[in-house]
Amino acid sequence: MADPQIGIYGLGTMGAALALNLAENGVEIAVANRSTEAIPAFLDRAGPLAARIATAEDLDALIAALPRPRQLLAMIPSTAPMDALIDELIPKLAEGDTLIDAGNADFHATRARSAKLAEHGIHFVGLGVSGGEEGARRGPSMMFGGTEYSWERLAPMLRAIAARFGDDPCVAHLGPDGAGHFVKTVHNGIEYADMQMIGELFDLLETGGRDVGEIADIFAGWNEGPLGSYLFEITAGLLRRTDSATGAPILDVIQDSAGQKGTGRWTVIEAVKLGQSATMIEGAVAARAWSAERDARRAGAEVFGSARATVELEVETLEAAARAARVLEYAQGFRILAASAEEYDWPLAPARIAEIWRAGCIIRAKMLDDIAGAFAEGTAMADLMRAEAFRETLETGIPALRKVVGTAVAAGLPVPVLASALAWFDTMRTPRGTARLIQAQRDVFGRHGFERTDREGKGFHGPWWD
Repeated sequence: MADPQIGIYGLGTMGAALALNLAENGVEIAVANRSTEAIPAFLDRAGPLAARIATAEDLDALIAALPRPRQLLAMIPSTAPMDALIDELIPKLAEGDTLIDAGNADFHATRARSAKLAEHGIHFVGLGVSGGEEGARRGPSMMFGGTEYSWERLAPMLRAIAARFGDDPCVAHLGPDGAGHFVKTVHNGIEYADMQMIGELFDLLETGGRDVGEIADIFAGWNEGPLGSYLFEITAGLLRRTDSATGAPILDVIQDSAGQKGTGRWTVIEAVKLGQSATMIEGAVAARAWSAERDARRAGAEVFGSARATVELEVETLEAAARAARVLEYAQGFRILAASAEEYDWPLAPARIAEIWRAGCIIRAKMLDDIAGAFAEGTAMADLMRAEAFRETLETGIPALRKVVGTAVAAGLPVPVLASALAWFDTMRTPRGTARLIQAQRDVFGRHGFERTDREGKGFHGPWWD
């Protein structure tokens, strides 16, 4: 084989999938793994693609196999193992080499690692990869953060393996250092909110007396319309599956407790730091945390009773509410991105971000085409909620959302994401609200001062200090 164009270190689920994707698209690669036991199984899986794959027994051999300037992709945990790898690589790599972290990383760590390696003339890329194992193997959506130098060298390979929306590869250079990993973090936050919203819709349909098969048909129907998306598609499919051991719908035997790896939580933390409280994502993160407290929830039901009242909501009403909520999900996500672009001086292009999310990633959805169009036509990144493209969706969907939330609340059914969506929408159309009272309270107990409506300036005090 020809000289490898890139090295892959780490042949776990995602690393192996990306390596096979590269080889299948004509890229000569070299691979290594901390445990060499994984390599024979990987080559067996590669089959005829093994002709484009060179193997190395360890990291030193992998580095030696790569022509200079080297390009090395690490698919290992983006925590302490990545820092340990960087310390090991600094004396072994040379100026002009590029190291790529393609895992889910805290973007602050990515920025620090980028600066550390830059001191040695080594380029560091934070590459957000979405789509899970199947996406990595067949075409992921990728969010690239790094130098222009590293992008120019890696772009041909990444475009070759990316998912495609029509002829458009779903990968883009979003900015330096942590930009790619930050956009991936926000992507995951939106994913959390969308999944929880779907869960709430399912719960409302089920408590409305519909069986799982009927609900599956409803989600399949929604997937054919404006709500069409990967998550609605897989929801319709999984609802039709039965448990082989019991013959019951698979959902009946799955424990009501959802895990989380932290990216949704990161989104919430960074949003608050940036002054953008992403309430729908917060609601989804909270719902996952509460789901883990099964004993506490059972105890609560014993003390206060369990709210399983039948709710009567038409399918059309739920669909309209979901469409409005999804617009608001994305609007909150892009507001976080807008704030990060200003804070970190990143040249984030919202239309391009929406475009690369249209295929390959977990939140891919028909709506993203309209979102990309709205940004291309001049909608500001922080103003998606007010875009003309979604005026009708919100005008028809908000009354439906109000009915859905009101019905759920009256029945005692928790809908943290749908309720958060409505509260945020109502807040963002209230020109004068509750903050004036809060400012007065802060001045009373802390002499913090306030602004006035009839004069310029800050630091005014109330009559309680006369």
